[in-house]
Amino acid sequence: MEPRIDLHTHSHCSDGVLAPAALVALAAQRQVELLALTDHDTTLGCEEARAACQAHGIHFLPGVELTCLWHGREIHVIGLNPDIAQPLFIEHCSNVLQLRRQRIARMAQRLSQAGLPGAALSAEALAAAAPTRAHLARALCALGLASSVQAAFDRWLKRGQPGYVASQWPELATAVSCIVAAGGTAVLAHPHRYPLSNGVLRELVGEFKAAGGAGLEVSLAGIAPSAADRLATLARRFDLAGSIGSDFHEPGLPWRPLGRFAKLPDRITPIMDRLGL
Repeated sequence: MEPRIDLHTHSHCSDGVLAPAALVALAAQRQVELLALTDHDTTLGCEEARAACQAHGIHFLPGVELTCLWHGREIHVIGLNPDIAQPLFIEHCSNVLQLRRQRIARMAQRLSQAGLPGAALSAEALAAAAPTRAHLARALCALGLASSVQAAFDRWLKRGQPGYVASQWPELATAVSCIVAAGGTAVLAHPHRYPLSNGVLRELVGEFKAAGGAGLEVSLAGIAPSAADRLATLARRFDLAGSIGSDFHEPGLPWRPLGRFAKLPDRITPIMDRLGL
């Protein structure tokens, strides 16, 4: 039986709901053997997760999911096993977190202008290490202003809606170089979710590889076979390793189960080989 691996997870240090130690405890229940914590633009939970993994006998990798822009589109890049104490890496994350706080504050203002309690809605988000729109969505649900997180995004928070504010994240090449300079391995996160044509996605993957990227998330929880085939073709074309992850945020979401076993497609180098594992 193949080992259970999950290289894309989130704790309450960004937009997940579990503390890092609780996330690790769940991973242990699900018999995960190799786990990375990859919160958005912060590694705050990594030491807690590392200690919990040691207690449960799980191999741990520190990680991060950096937010960036490519031709004006928001893109996410996973950094696996960077030196999280490297000064330039810390500075990069700190700068992006400041952009996040500024964005949430502006979104709260726009929600207030739309007649909603913006300050109350943004309080939890602004108290988090990495404030995200998911915090606002959950707050809208808690106050009875949306029936679900997706409904909150659709009515208030996505592009074109009253609470949306764009943000000028660092460029893709900057994010990748930050990870590589810190000794980490850069993986393009969930490429199938970006609303891109085949040709434009191919261009993105090519520029990611040219910037120093090493892998693609090819096996993810809930991915359709056609999307997996599309990503596997790109990984082979650009000689990128395949990474496995759930993008776990909270228990109870059947389409993102922590530690879901996902076999890599044929002729795809596992990202663990590039990590020396």
